[in-house]
Amino acid sequence: MRYIYTLQKIKFIATNSLYTLSWVLTILFLGSCNDSSNNEISFNRDVRPILNNKCLRCHGGVKASGEFSLLFEEDAFSETQSGKPAIVRGNHEKSELYRRLVSKDPEIRMPFESPQLSQEEIDILAKWIDQGAKWEKHWAYIPPKENIIPPVVADSGWSNNSIDQFVFSKLNKKGLSPSTRADKNTLLRRLYLDLTGLPPTVEQAKTFLEDNSSDAYKKLVDELLRSPHFGERWASMWLDLARYADSKGFEKDTNREIWKFRDWVITAFNKDMPFDQFSVEQLAGDLLPEPTQEQLIATAFHRNTLANDEGGTDNEEFRVASVVDRVSTTYEVWQGTTMACVQCHSHPYDPFRHEEFYESMAFFNNAVDDDSYFERPKLFTYSHENKKEVEGLLEYINGHLSANDKQTAKPRFLYDQKEALLTHLGYRFVEAEAFDKTSPFIELDGSLNFLWQIQDSSWASYNNVDLRKVNKMGFLASASLDYAGDISIHLDSLNGKKIGEVRISSTESSNREENGLKLKEFIADIPEITSEHDVYLQFHKGDSYVAHLFYLDKIFYYEKEPLMEKYNKEIKQKLGELAQIPTTSTPIIQELQEDKARKTFVFDRGSWLNLGEEVNVGIPNIYDIPETEEPSNRLEFAKWMVSDKNPLSARVLVNRFWEQIFGRGLVESMEEFGSQGKNPSHPELLDWLAVKLMKEYNWQIKLLLRDFVLSATYQQSSIVSAKQLELDPSNNYLSRGSRKRLSAEQIRDEILLVSGLLNKTIGGPSVINSDVEIAGGWNTLPDYVIKGDEAKYRRSLYTFWKRVNPPMNMIVFDSPDRSACVSSRVLTNTPLQALSLLNDKTFFEASQELAKQMFEADNQLKNQIKFGYFKVMNKDIEEDKLLELSKLYNDALLHYENNTGTIEFPEAALHYSGKNKYKLAALTMVANVFLNMDEFIVKV
Repeated sequence: MRYIYTLQKIKFIATNSLYTLSWVLTILFLGSCNDSSNNEISFNRDVRPILNNKCLRCHGGVKASGEFSLLFEEDAFSETQSGKPAIVRGNHEKSELYRRLVSKDPEIRMPFESPQLSQEEIDILAKWIDQGAKWEKHWAYIPPKENIIPPVVADSGWSNNSIDQFVFSKLNKKGLSPSTRADKNTLLRRLYLDLTGLPPTVEQAKTFLEDNSSDAYKKLVDELLRSPHFGERWASMWLDLARYADSKGFEKDTNREIWKFRDWVITAFNKDMPFDQFSVEQLAGDLLPEPTQEQLIATAFHRNTLANDEGGTDNEEFRVASVVDRVSTTYEVWQGTTMACVQCHSHPYDPFRHEEFYESMAFFNNAVDDDSYFERPKLFTYSHENKKEVEGLLEYINGHLSANDKQTAKPRFLYDQKEALLTHLGYRFVEAEAFDKTSPFIELDGSLNFLWQIQDSSWASYNNVDLRKVNKMGFLASASLDYAGDISIHLDSLNGKKIGEVRISSTESSNREENGLKLKEFIADIPEITSEHDVYLQFHKGDSYVAHLFYLDKIFYYEKEPLMEKYNKEIKQKLGELAQIPTTSTPIIQELQEDKARKTFVFDRGSWLNLGEEVNVGIPNIYDIPETEEPSNRLEFAKWMVSDKNPLSARVLVNRFWEQIFGRGLVESMEEFGSQGKNPSHPELLDWLAVKLMKEYNWQIKLLLRDFVLSATYQQSSIVSAKQLELDPSNNYLSRGSRKRLSAEQIRDEILLVSGLLNKTIGGPSVINSDVEIAGGWNTLPDYVIKGDEAKYRRSLYTFWKRVNPPMNMIVFDSPDRSACVSSRVLTNTPLQALSLLNDKTFFEASQELAKQMFEADNQLKNQIKFGYFKVMNKDIEEDKLLELSKLYNDALLHYENNTGTIEFPEAALHYSGKNKYKLAALTMVANVFLNMDEFIVKV
């Protein structure tokens, strides 16, 4: 600015006197002196981009050629393979780095076998070295500044709050101005979709549009923040991050009952649970003092990992895979950092060392779960309908247990955990594969699928099974013959001592069904055995043999529970009654007892089979946590994640919600805040909001969102001018309102709502809606799933989600399959989307329902179309659209009238007679177009 001021002065000089000339030169000289700071090289601004793009491929975290890495400060200035440092601070000519950059010898010049750096880049590095080679942390790992004051701007009263001051200041610097305020209809629809995920009903729209009070908008904001549908809308975002699904993934993709976690998320958002509490309960709720059922359910966040039920897989391999995923997901969700690559090597571009991944992994490595089929540990909870009966039984049991029994049982016998309850009824059951953690070799002549197809004389073996407490073995099988075959149990070899036998008979009358087969458990008694043995199972045919004997699902070992012997007959009876009451099971996180804690090792090149040195829990050094303050367990780690000592969590959270409201994040790369991510478009605003969220709002999301939507920035029109398109094509600087296509869930939900079909019931088990075809991966549905008319038109959030085969009308609109954490959905535009809106079964049903309402609203076509358009868009239709849609109606009417016997009519039209039949069919085509309009599926 000083140079500009000087040149302006020159224009006004009217004399050529020596005095005047000397005065001008003096000003120019002083200006150049005062501006000398512009010549200082910034590591983050000037140097880091060069190193990341040109050097780190060979001298970074993956590879350090010549023992020289430019990723970590201590490595960059230490001795290299030559015995000398590559960078000599203060003297670029003595620095080997500079010599290599300018060398004429292709064998010496760097980058090796790549284009030479430009002269400008070389000069930047030389100046940086001469100025002392100051190293800087990347901005993301520096705590947000707490003393930022919103800029004072001359905006002619445009700003509504401090957010607008930051935005206006940036617009002014870029030569832009904010857009005008959007019209009332647009703001109405925008608010509803952003805060509840649903458009307003006709009644809600009219209430707002007819309210001319000065605070009408603010009242609507507060009303929507209180809506029970608020939690549903924001839970949808969080479930992408939590990789929530109703199945386990991989080839078998078997079912997982975990919907209680989804409902917990909805409730947490509706109650505006502070985000620090929200985070701690999900990451370490089980370690809180006397955790509640809800806090235990919250830990299911990290039970959403994939699990492999395929026969012959190694449980330890996939347990480790789950723990690795928990580390990567935690850092992506709370830190906006991609840590997955650090599993195999140090981060290529950011200062995370390979071993630091495993120090973080140590926080998660002592959870009880182990990729077993039954997904223990689980929390078993009772329905409200059974609450009174359960409380009565518990009251009796508690009142009749001796003090000693209560003390013995307390840590192990949680009355709300049915598995523990069954343990105290006499047996503890463990699936067979869980006995040998080193992948017991299973040899079977038939298929090694999840359901083994048993052939005559086939066999299987398990190594080193501890049989000291086992007194029964159970075989879960499916058979069609009255006498399908026998299973004999032997020790140490097929010819070894026979310790049990069981006959497999028809299971056709069984109520238990999985994978399309009727299943029943067959029990064999086992004599007392005092040591470990290899166990061999031999299969023999029964009365007849066609293709196979039977299907075998799982094998269980039952262990006698000594504690049960202490209880009297009455307590056992009450425990038995309690065990019979239906429950909902939710897999949860639970820490191993201290004496069973696992050690954590670095995996060489990321392979769990190649163990390196042992590590303890720890935080990456980039965070500069004093050793005395480092977390020592998962609970402390969770609390650190949302403390003011963590530089990223609040920024990342603000950015997630900003992206949802404004269409793109202040940091565009949602999953990457590191050096490979985008720089913030408004860094001061990001830090100011992060500090405000922590210090003033105490992590309450509704207060943050209220600030967002009350801002003038949010209320701008999304209509783009030629100047904005030229200077701000992607709306980085927020010169206008956001224009973004709705999510898959929002599109389906708004179609159901405007047609009057939407069932607004909140929470409960997952549902099978009309979009799901019971075929292929969908042929096995658990009993708890809600089906039929009750489920058909529920919000998309509640759809039973199979990872291998998710609902196609969601995938078409870019919903992820939820196999991994997704920070931001990638939006596409394809012909399939339009075809889906026109032809999808549910969407066409909605078109017919909307057409019926239009038909019954008025006798005049124009009024029918006006009614339908207002119902869909909450505003009056423009005249040109009305003419086009009237023409479409008339063309469709003529088509149906002239082809009565050769075309298929919409089902709704068949309930009408005479000309009304043709009119309803034609109106269905108009309604179908309403639901396919760009303005309907896009938030403007």
